[in-house]
Amino acid sequence: MTNKERYEDAKARYRELGVDTDQAIAMLKEIPVSLHCWQGDDVTGFDHEGPLTGGIQTTGDYPGKARTPEELMQDMDKALSLMPGRKKLNLHASYAMFGEGAERVDRDQLEPKHFAKWVEFAKERNMGIDFNPTFFSHNKVKDGLTLSSPDEETRRFWINHGKACIRIAEYFAKETGMPCVMNIWTGDGYKDIPADRMGPRMRYKDSIEQILSEPFDKKLVKPCVESKVFGIGVESYTAGSAEFTLSFAASHEGCLPLMDNGHYHPTEVVSDKIPALLCFYPEIALHITRPVRWDSDHVVLFDDETKEMAKEIVRCNALDRVYMALDYFDAGINRISAWAVGFRSWQKALLYALCLPNEQMKQLQEENRLTELMVMQENVKMCPFADVWREYCEQCGVSEDGWFAEVEKYEQEVLGKRQ
Repeated sequence: MTNKERYEDAKARYRELGVDTDQAIAMLKEIPVSLHCWQGDDVTGFDHEGPLTGGIQTTGDYPGKARTPEELMQDMDKALSLMPGRKKLNLHASYAMFGEGAERVDRDQLEPKHFAKWVEFAKERNMGIDFNPTFFSHNKVKDGLTLSSPDEETRRFWINHGKACIRIAEYFAKETGMPCVMNIWTGDGYKDIPADRMGPRMRYKDSIEQILSEPFDKKLVKPCVESKVFGIGVESYTAGSAEFTLSFAASHEGCLPLMDNGHYHPTEVVSDKIPALLCFYPEIALHITRPVRWDSDHVVLFDDETKEMAKEIVRCNALDRVYMALDYFDAGINRISAWAVGFRSWQKALLYALCLPNEQMKQLQEENRLTELMVMQENVKMCPFADVWREYCEQCGVSEDGWFAEVEKYEQEVLGKRQ
C-alpha cells in the first residue's frame, strides 16, 4: 500500500468520527510557530564571552556548536529544511550583529541596525521575528538583579535595554509584516530566604512600566511578561513569580502573560492553565519546552503534556489567540536534530489535536454522557494518526523517513569540521 493509499484509508476512518483530516492539515499549514535561535549555540550569543550567568545553564559539550552568526544561520537553514509547517524566528538581544570593524555598543544602546542581517534572513524565508531582551550573562547584572535592583544605576541600564528592545521589536514587525512578540523575563531573585519580598517586586513593576512607556504600535508589538518559580542561584525567591506576572499583564492593557511550561512546580501543568487564562486574556503566549523535574530545557517530545497543551489550544478555538514559541537548549546532542525533533513534535501535537472529534466530545460532556466520552477518548487513540502526519509532511515537502540521514550527513560534512 502506498503512502497516499494509507492516508486515504486513515482519512476514511477519521471521517467516521466526524473529523476532516484534509481540513486539519490545511489549518496546521497556516499556524506559525517560533523557532529559537539559541539552541544552535548553547545560548552563547554574540555580545559576550564566558559562561552563562543569571539562572541560565546548558549541559553537554556535543561537537559542532555554531560559533559565528554565519554558522548559526547556516545551521538554522539546515534545521528549517527538515521541518514541516510555518515558522517564525525567535531572537534574544544578545544575538545582535556588529560586523567586522563596526563599533560595538552595550545592550542599552542597541538599535535596529544591529539586527538588520536577521531581518534579511527572515524576510528571505518569509518568516516573522519574535524578540527577547537579554537580562542575563552581563557584567551589569548586579548581585543577581536587573530590573528589581535597589541600585538605580543598574536598574536604569536595564530599563533602557528594555526600551531599546521595544523599538527593535517594532522594527521587526514593520519589516516582516508580522507582529513581534517581545518577552520580558529576568532571573532576579535570591538564593536564600529574603527579608523583603515586596520591595523588589515593586521595583520590578515600576521598571516594566517604564519599559512599556516607550511608544509602540500595539498591533505590531506584543509585549509579554514571563514568570518562573525558581532558578539556579535563586532557589528561594524570584521577583517575577506567576502571581506577579499574571497580575501585571491583567492590569496593563496590551501586555500578555507568557507561560513557559518549565517554569512551574513539577506537579503543575500548563495545559490546565491555558483555558483558565483564555477566559480573561484576549491573547496569551507560550514558551514550549520539556522540563525534567525542573526547568531543564530538554528537547520537546510528542509526549503527554505536549499533546495536552496543543489539545487545549485547539479545543478553546484559540489558534489565533496563542503565540507559540519553542524554548530549549540541549548541548549534549546534535543541535540540528534537537531543533528538528522539537519543532516536529509540537507540529505533531497540533495536528493530533486538530484530528480529534473535539465538538462531539464536548457535547458528550455537556450531556453528562461521561461513559461514552471515555470510550471515545480511548478509541481515537487507536486511529492511524501516523498516516495523517506523513501526508502532512509530504504536502510540506519534508521527508518523514529520511530526515535524520540528512542530519548525519550535515554533521559529517559541516559540524564535524568545526574545532
